[in-house]
Amino acid sequence: MAAKFYLTTTLPYVNADPHLGFAAEIVRADAIARWRRLKGDEVFFNTGTDEHGLKIYRQAAVAGQDPQAYVDAYAAKFDDLKKALDLSYNSFTRTTDARHQAAAQAFWRRCAANGDIYKKTYQVKYCVGCELEKTDSELVNGFCPLHPAKPLETINEENYFFRWSAYADKLLSFYDAHPDFIIPGHRLNEIRNFIKQGLKDFSISRLKKKMPWGVPVPDDQEQVMYVWFDALVNYISCLGWPDDQEQFRRFWPGWQVAGKDNLRQQAAMWQAMLMSAGLPNSEQLLIFGFITANGQKMSKSLGNTVDPFSLTAKYGTDAVRYYLLADLPAYEDADYTEEKFAARYMADLANGLGNLAARVAALLEKDKAVLPLAARPDSELSAGVDKALAKFQFDAALKAIWQKIAETDEYLSAQAPWKMPDPEQKKAVLAQSAQNILDIGFALRPFLPASADKIIAQYGAGEIRKGEPLFPRLP
Repeated sequence: MAAKFYLTTTLPYVNADPHLGFAAEIVRADAIARWRRLKGDEVFFNTGTDEHGLKIYRQAAVAGQDPQAYVDAYAAKFDDLKKALDLSYNSFTRTTDARHQAAAQAFWRRCAANGDIYKKTYQVKYCVGCELEKTDSELVNGFCPLHPAKPLETINEENYFFRWSAYADKLLSFYDAHPDFIIPGHRLNEIRNFIKQGLKDFSISRLKKKMPWGVPVPDDQEQVMYVWFDALVNYISCLGWPDDQEQFRRFWPGWQVAGKDNLRQQAAMWQAMLMSAGLPNSEQLLIFGFITANGQKMSKSLGNTVDPFSLTAKYGTDAVRYYLLADLPAYEDADYTEEKFAARYMADLANGLGNLAARVAALLEKDKAVLPLAARPDSELSAGVDKALAKFQFDAALKAIWQKIAETDEYLSAQAPWKMPDPEQKKAVLAQSAQNILDIGFALRPFLPASADKIIAQYGAGEIRKGEPLFPRLP
């Protein structure tokens, strides 16, 4: 029986077009999902859109749109990433979906029944950009460091609160029992230190008369849910919870990927909420670094984002996937420039993989050679890729593949089969090179699926022929 594997991205907030930062998150998740399917697992891969909250409500008003129409347009753009980036997710959860809203209300009721939801009047500094409360210790010169251009607002009203403070010791005990819960490990230390400073209960609702755009609070028509409480429930509402208990039990607990600015929400808020609701905690969190542009975090609020649709239109889907997986270290910050992108495209794709595949195919077509090649799932290359992916080291996995490309290039140059007078000797050298390329194609399937399929079709066909260039040279 196939093992069950659940994986979800965070849900991007639909207040602007998709950008390269989220593209990196979902491409990495897609590589994991494809790899697990290739290993024979039954995979449930979730993504979607986070569509409530004050920021969206205000921006819809500025645009002169109904909030639902506003989020509908943005949700469609994020779902368009599936084609643009060749993604394989099978669930796209929108937090405005009726099924999700019903699940969020059911989750609320479970936490309330456990005594973890109460009502009080409070005053707090609030960053609309983060949709989070901020303490003075988190501010830099009085501003949120992630949104320095947005003045903080003061909220002073009666809302519902989640009793987060009751879960500090339980969270720390959970981390002790699961020392590999967060990758990389220093993020686990970071969240431990945060919790040891003391957890404050957080507001989980807003007054409807001030901000009506949210999931209605059960049994209180004057309040709507705070966006984070609502949105986090998507990780189980996508599985049909609470109605489809069979599917929920088959796939949960699951794996989650997120950016480092989501560490607190995913590793502490959501885990405490699950404990309150009496549900299993997440299985594993992968916390990625930021993509920066000229040393600054790439973000919508700073206006320095890169459009993944334009990038794929110019360079091709697999070129963008390759850059995000191979050139940007997943767990630390990495700086993007188009100049670096173009240089990597030419060196590794056009002059590397693309040139090797075209070169060998041209020689074999000229000789009309028939080579009954077959995949070698237990090859040394496949083993190296599996070893790297087991540690979620995407760059290391691709480095192993590109090492095989370099070795095959060196082998061809050293043997120079085009100079060999003996046709059998020439065929043997080309057969070895072709087998290497076919192995490379199979190893590339989680990362560059379209290019992998082309290589497998070309080199697994017996009589190998030239085809269209995998990666055309840039003008």
